[in-house]
Amino acid sequence: MTPDVPHPRLECRFHAAPARAGGLIFQKENPMRRIPLRSLVAIAFAVAGGAWAQNYPAKPVRLILPFAPGGVADITARTFTQRMSETLGQQVLVDNRPSAGGIVAAQAVARSEPDGYTLFLVSNGTAVSAGLFKSLPFDPVKDFAPVSTMGYFDIVMLAADNSKIRSVKDLLAEAKANPNRISLGTIGIGSTQNLSAELFRSLAGVDVVSVPYKATPEVIAALRSGQVQVAFEILAPVLGQIRAGAVRALGIANSRRFTGLPEVPTIAESGVPGYLSYSWNGISAPAGAPRAVIERLNKETVAAAAAASVRQKLLDLGVEARASTPEELQKLLVSEIGKWSKGIERAKIEKQ
Repeated sequence: MTPDVPHPRLECRFHAAPARAGGLIFQKENPMRRIPLRSLVAIAFAVAGGAWAQNYPAKPVRLILPFAPGGVADITARTFTQRMSETLGQQVLVDNRPSAGGIVAAQAVARSEPDGYTLFLVSNGTAVSAGLFKSLPFDPVKDFAPVSTMGYFDIVMLAADNSKIRSVKDLLAEAKANPNRISLGTIGIGSTQNLSAELFRSLAGVDVVSVPYKATPEVIAALRSGQVQVAFEILAPVLGQIRAGAVRALGIANSRRFTGLPEVPTIAESGVPGYLSYSWNGISAPAGAPRAVIERLNKETVAAAAAASVRQKLLDLGVEARASTPEELQKLLVSEIGKWSKGIERAKIEKQ
């Protein structure tokens, strides 16, 4: 129920029983008359929204992913949603809708009711799309209400186990001695891995050739067969092969070493100061979702990220579970859009 609000066509005053003093009639004024109608409506919605949000969620919640099942983003999302389903008291269902640039998933959420029952897995891929496409059918910043980050994924520079390149310094020396003879393998043009390789080439000041492939298995096969000398890939899907000795990790693209491979230095500390690249994801709702719902979702996401079982499961996959405030996620997204837009420009990648 909403509080009583005066109708815009009615005066917000009433007459008391007439009382005469010197021939004048005095009227009592309703104090509500002093409050502008727009403010009264806002108050009414806030009260009603707060009461409604107390019962949230009253049915299952959908988290729409712009990625296929089985990948690191999918595993991260399912690890979080399993925990959140327990604490929310309703199932949080993962809905996979992969497409170029994540457009299908993002558009579906942006057009949905802003009631907190349809959510979006926002990621650095969303930030990349903002700079990679000439136009998008949604605004990645204005059309979504951020909730929290979930996971951060390291990117790793790799070489074949039998390669003479055994460190980042070896690669730099080889590339400078033999311009355009070193090939860097990544998945498709415009991917985070591809842009990470382009960023390395730019900051290191070396002439190397970037070779794109369709999927991670193709990149690793090319690396092991000698078709490319170095590869950039998200750590999670190749961590098992690194530990098994099938490929060698030369450097971590983040600003700090990965705790699961403490012996592997960062690329920045290996001769490319200022180099930084990583992947991440989080949860957003459609713009206009009630603040109380955003706060409830944030609370449960933070709790999931802090759960020992969630942290360990993801750490074993090379993912750092890390939650944030809604404001921190918004700031991260805006910053990443700016960073990758410049990277795409610098790499002279044609917009799609």
